[in-house]
Amino acid sequence: AASPSDVGSFMPTYLAQGILPSDPFQVFDQQGVGKLVEMATAQGKEQNADIKNGVCGEHGGEPESVKYFYSLGHNYVSCSPFRVPIARLAAAQAAAAAAAP
Repeated sequence: AASPSDVGSFMPTYLAQGILPSDPFQVFDQQGVGKLVEMATAQGKEQNADIKNGVCGEHGGEPESVKYFYSLGHNYVSCSPFRVPIARLAAAQAAAAAAAP
């Protein structure tokens, strides 16, 4: 396993060569880890319909990730201050899209 501080030496190469489609520390893996989060969210809501679910970190400020977590029924995101405007816009877009006929 690698942490965000460990990947600087090889991540640009992985992205440039198409080994990874995006930096997993920036863009949430909806197809892989997302399925686990989807299962955990559903099971948590089965046990407690009022449970609050959210995401924090860099994924909380990345638009596609915010929209994905909204689609799962998550209630909040938490991210670094410079990403807050982007997160708010993504959350509003997700809510508007869900409310559209």
